[in-house]
Amino acid sequence: MFRPKILDTLKNYHKDQFFKDVTAGVIVGIVALPLAIAFAIASGVSPEKGILTAIIAGFVISALGGSRVQIGGPTGAFIVVVYGIVQQYGIHGLIITTFIAGILLVVMGLTKLGNTIKYIPYPLIIGFTTGIAVIIFSSEVKDFFGLEMGNIPSGFISKWLVYIQYRSSVNIYAAGIGVFTLMIVLLWPKVVRKVPGSLVAIIVTTLVVHFFKIPVETIGSRFGAIPSTLPHPIIPGVSLETLQQLIRPAITIALLGSIESLLSAVVADGMIGGNHRSNTELIAQGLANICSSVFGGIPATGAIARTATNVKSGGRTPIAGIVHTATLLIIMFFAGKWAALIPMATLAGILVIVAWNMSEIGHFMNVVKGSKSDAAVLVTTFILTVLVDLTVAIEIGMILAAFMFTRNMMQTSSIKQAVFSPDQLSDEIRDLKALPDGVEVFEINGPLFFGVAYKFKDAMKVIEGPARILIVRMRNVPIIDATGIRVLREVNEEIKRKGARLILAEANSLQVITELKKARLLFQIGKRNVTPTYEKALARTQEILEQPTDINDIQNPGSPKVIKK
Repeated sequence: MFRPKILDTLKNYHKDQFFKDVTAGVIVGIVALPLAIAFAIASGVSPEKGILTAIIAGFVISALGGSRVQIGGPTGAFIVVVYGIVQQYGIHGLIITTFIAGILLVVMGLTKLGNTIKYIPYPLIIGFTTGIAVIIFSSEVKDFFGLEMGNIPSGFISKWLVYIQYRSSVNIYAAGIGVFTLMIVLLWPKVVRKVPGSLVAIIVTTLVVHFFKIPVETIGSRFGAIPSTLPHPIIPGVSLETLQQLIRPAITIALLGSIESLLSAVVADGMIGGNHRSNTELIAQGLANICSSVFGGIPATGAIARTATNVKSGGRTPIAGIVHTATLLIIMFFAGKWAALIPMATLAGILVIVAWNMSEIGHFMNVVKGSKSDAAVLVTTFILTVLVDLTVAIEIGMILAAFMFTRNMMQTSSIKQAVFSPDQLSDEIRDLKALPDGVEVFEINGPLFFGVAYKFKDAMKVIEGPARILIVRMRNVPIIDATGIRVLREVNEEIKRKGARLILAEANSLQVITELKKARLLFQIGKRNVTPTYEKALARTQEILEQPTDINDIQNPGSPKVIKK
């Protein structure tokens, strides 16, 4: 259940791989620095909290995780949730929420829920991911253009109304820095791929702003100096009242963290031909968030972009992830004061690129052009994420996806009256040439569950005349639920009151037979009246027709027949 990948990867570890891991770790650490700072600021917290999270949570995820190459830390997916929590409950509330989310993730891993995360509908994931990208972009307009205004409103529409109101306060220097950052990040990979464009943009714009005294806001002017030491760990106290207030956002963080980390692990598996351990990864993610909150950090999860960078740079073991955290720690100790000189417009430009990459416009449009049910889930989740709340979007999206799935299953399931030709009869009863009077045959196609049970009851109403025997073919019924069992029981009782018999034919699905046994429906119908083939059902029909009607036999159809002469 819990076996970190580092235990396996170090068995045959050699110095060549160690050198590759160290190189990859240093590169990823440099890439992670501006992102950690940018994600923290966009989330409404001070920049050092992003670095602390990348160091502490990143180390735990690499050391204890179920993936060989996973890189953990703060990600863009959490920005919306974290910003909302900070606005409503403050930093202390965020720390407690992260702590609770960590515990939830550990519980998810211990209860082996890692494999079930993949069943979350793809349109829902794309919907809230694109919604988050739109919100991130909207949140960076102020810093990108250097607007002289107060705090940014939390609502999407109110944000843009305020931006329009303060459009005349655009700082042309900040806008220039932002555009210059976009150009560097987009064009630099065509020059050198090994060195990340975001790092080049930060170095160049910081030097230009510092030496030419360009009047734009920097990290230092807004937040002050970045601390160069780790804070003391403090375990947050959680009261029952606080738990009731923060459990919903904690669940959202846990769900987002699990989805993001396992998606990242799957992507990494495809790149290296590996196989991650889902439940171990969830436990590690939980422990990472607990440790991050203890040191005052923010939520963390597996980062797809940084994990991909690690793989492309040669990292193949968790050692690369550990080196990445060590690199960040060294930078924090010795270069923290220089990080305070980074322009806010530069970070905004980097986050605009992050938002664009997150938006997945191509996948979004493909789903919209697909089935109407998938498009409905996607658009609903997207709109609710942008205009209402991410937690509400996920809840409503899951409910809508379940409803749409049920509706589709109902449409594919059918109950119809069957018509058979004489050549389908067995040799023993071929002389019947057709079904005798009083025998009706119905066939169920698809799952017999609550969504289609009403179809079965309606189908029974079309029987013309008094039926003595009702055969129900179930060869295409893979599953049955409690509602389906109840309907079968009601039909059996109804036809018994009319002096008729129910025969279930070809109910060969293991799940169906198991549920029939559990509900003691086999006993009520009679074991002889539940046949593995249709021909045996016809043979059983012949037996019943040749027997004189006996009220006792009708009430106990499974009992042996005694005919008095």
